[in-house]
Amino acid sequence: MSDPQSSLLQSWHHNARSWIEAVRSGAIESRRQVTDQAILLAIQGRQPERVLDLGCGEGWLLRALADRGIEAVGVDGDATLVDAARAAGSSRLHVASYEALAESRVNIGKDYDLICANFALLHQDIIPLLAAINALLAPGGALLIQTLHPWTAAAGDYQDGWREETFDGFKGQWHSMPWYFRTLSSWLRALDMAGFRLVELQEPQHPQSPLPQSLLMVAEPTPPCRSELARDGR
Repeated sequence: MSDPQSSLLQSWHHNARSWIEAVRSGAIESRRQVTDQAILLAIQGRQPERVLDLGCGEGWLLRALADRGIEAVGVDGDATLVDAARAAGSSRLHVASYEALAESRVNIGKDYDLICANFALLHQDIIPLLAAINALLAPGGALLIQTLHPWTAAAGDYQDGWREETFDGFKGQWHSMPWYFRTLSSWLRALDMAGFRLVELQEPQHPQSPLPQSLLMVAEPTPPCRSELARDGR
C-alpha cells in the first residue's frame, strides 16, 4: 500500500456522500445500538459547556450536543462533510486538515472543556495532533476518544500497522480506505507522549454480542512535575 496517509484522506473525499447517507439512514448497526449512545453518555458525564468535535464528519454529534444545550464546534478535513453539517443546521464549523491542526496553522478556538475524537483518529502519527489539541483545552478539560476496539478489530494480528476497510455490505459506491491499527499499549503510549494521562476506559458492548464494539478513553493533560513548577516559581 503506497502512501496510505494520502490514500486515507483521498478515500474520505471520495466516500463523503456515501458516508453521509450511511450515517443519516442508520445503516451502521453498531452506531445505532452502541457507539453513538456511548459517546453521548461519556460527554454528558463530564458536564461540559463547550466541546470541540475533532473529525466531525456530517455533524450528527454536533446536532445531538446542541439539542442538549451544549455549545459544540466542529472541524473536519473534508469540505463536503462540513458543508453537509452546515446545511443540517450546525454553524460553528471549520475545514482543516489534521496536519494543519498539528502545526497550529489554523485557529479553531481554544478553552474547550472537552475535545472529542469519535472514530476520527485513523492515521499513523497522531502524537503531534494530540499535543496540539492538548493546548486548546480549558483548565480541567479532557480528551475523549472513541475508536475501534483493538481486540475486536485485530482479526488475529495484534500489532500496529496499516489495515484496509473495504466497506463490504454497505450500499453505495465506496473506495477502500486504509486505516492504522494500534494496540491498546500503543494508544496509551501516544497519549502519554502527547502530554495526556488516561483517567477512564470503557468498552461499550452490543446487547447481543460478547465482543466489545469500541474502546472509549478519557484522558486529561498530565500535571506538570514538581521540577517544572519550581522552575516556573510556583
